[in-house]
Amino acid sequence: MKKSTRNSWLYVAPFLIAATLAWQTSAQSQQAPARALVIEGGTLIDGNGGAPLQDSEVVIVGNKISSVTRKGQVPYPANATIIKADGKYVLPGLFDSQNSYSWYLGEGMLNYGITSVVDVGTTGETAVPYRDAVMHGMVRGPRGFTGLSRVSANPNALVSTGFENILTHTRVPKTPDDVRQMVRTWVANGSDYILFYDGALPSLDFYKAGFEEAAKTNTPVYPRPYGPVFFPKDAALMGATALPHSAGIGIAVTKDPSKFKKGRDDRNELDRFAEMDEDKARETVKVLVDHHVMLVPTFMINFPGYPKEWERFTAEAKAFFNNPELLAYYPPASVQTALRSYTRVDQGELRARRMKGYENALRFHKMFLDAGGKIVVSGNTNDAWVPGVDMHQEMEIMADIGLTPMQIIMGSTKYAAEMLHKQDIIGTVEKGKLADVIIVDADPLKDIKNMRKINTVVQDGKIIELGYHANYTSPFNNSAAKTVSVEGLPWAEAMKKATSGAEGAPQRTAEDAPAPDPAFSPQPAIETMNPIIVTQGSAATVRLTGFNFVQKSAVYFHGRVVPAKVTAAGQIEISLDAEALREAGRFDVVVKNPTPLDDFFVRSMWGNGTSNVAHLIVNYKY
Repeated sequence: MKKSTRNSWLYVAPFLIAATLAWQTSAQSQQAPARALVIEGGTLIDGNGGAPLQDSEVVIVGNKISSVTRKGQVPYPANATIIKADGKYVLPGLFDSQNSYSWYLGEGMLNYGITSVVDVGTTGETAVPYRDAVMHGMVRGPRGFTGLSRVSANPNALVSTGFENILTHTRVPKTPDDVRQMVRTWVANGSDYILFYDGALPSLDFYKAGFEEAAKTNTPVYPRPYGPVFFPKDAALMGATALPHSAGIGIAVTKDPSKFKKGRDDRNELDRFAEMDEDKARETVKVLVDHHVMLVPTFMINFPGYPKEWERFTAEAKAFFNNPELLAYYPPASVQTALRSYTRVDQGELRARRMKGYENALRFHKMFLDAGGKIVVSGNTNDAWVPGVDMHQEMEIMADIGLTPMQIIMGSTKYAAEMLHKQDIIGTVEKGKLADVIIVDADPLKDIKNMRKINTVVQDGKIIELGYHANYTSPFNNSAAKTVSVEGLPWAEAMKKATSGAEGAPQRTAEDAPAPDPAFSPQPAIETMNPIIVTQGSAATVRLTGFNFVQKSAVYFHGRVVPAKVTAAGQIEISLDAEALREAGRFDVVVKNPTPLDDFFVRSMWGNGTSNVAHLIVNYKY
């Protein structure tokens, strides 16, 4: 019996990508002779928390830091590029440690010194190809660590049919074994960590299965334990590395949790914090610190309107979008969404009540910090906020909590690397580590706002050209929560249901039945594509499954007809040669049926003979 495609995500398909270490060593670093770069004379704040090193010298060879000393103590290559940093301050590149990344955020982040991002599993199958392209110098943007996808109790409309591949940005398991399979596949495909999107899976066994599977490969787990099933204490005991959004803390510390039975979406988080129980807060702090769980507070997105400098923050957001080169590529809808986020300000009695909650949230995180907990700083950049700007605004809010400038710097660099289990290779300015380094013009230890005064950004050993460029783009068109390998699946499944057996509809055939050759063509639809990733300059056979394919169906790849064999009413194989795959990128695949079209489908407005769109990723050849 033929295997159902509806459960095909349980099958580890042959598109697995062997790229898990590609971001660590760029192509340029393998060339000989390796380039050399010297940052000379600045005050080094290396990210470890110790005393700054004045009159420092940082030597970079290839994409690695080869020495860190006082100026003049170590010779460096005669052909080295010299950056004079006298009177300036040298620090590790910043991390935005929770991020719904879209390609058009990249330049803004680099301009604000952000050389790495930690995505929240929203770019799916494009995440690893994009990450590797950045690290091989093919795409300009921050170094992208990825969770690929995330485990959730509730899919959104884009991923609700069951035909989505396992790398799609949100997956809903039916059993604990499903979770194990997801974790295995994501790690095999290059995921840097595992994400649980909520606390509402059917039982704790689902979470235990994912944590146990991740532990086999020492893969970090970042859950959002908002309840009503899974809470911060559960996360700590299972081995969570960090809690994005400080998720679930409000319900864990509130006096009467029964007021908030529905979990994450039941009233505002500040309503919970407004009724904080001191004993519960101390107990929660102890559990988190004892089990080495980091917190990523993201106050900007959690509590808009409440930070004391919100009026100035709003003005800074508006000013960001005044650059015409940026606006040439930045989606107008995303600009409006970001600016609207700064208008979400509570008023009146509601604000007074929630302001108490905000003050308690600040105080809880100070309790956590004072008990030895580590706070990781993140703007939680997405379409709702301003890239780069929000990260520095979040730094200021961390100062309001009571973090010192040094603690904020460590939370934006060293602790982020520790959260990723990558502290041996990135996150501080030390010999042997990847060369992500920034230079600022004023002392950030005197005022954390001086971190905004970016002079130079070095990423992967290369000086990054700052500013905005109207032609900025990404070949993979990776956009958060919008990137799927087959679009329109809800439409396809609705058409299948509505037309199956309907009067006037063509006779439907099984997926593996021979393709018909009707006088009038039905409306075709694609349900799956395999593989979803191929290599630039190779040859590949790609299989499409769906329905209403006919013998004369044509397949278009990147706007051109390609050789195709309709092997069944529900299956087409297309052949792509090296010439067709000469460019890297993310390209459209559609099926078109010949005219004349069946009047039933035309009248019922299901389409015009052209299928929904699949997207084949052609990865760079390294």
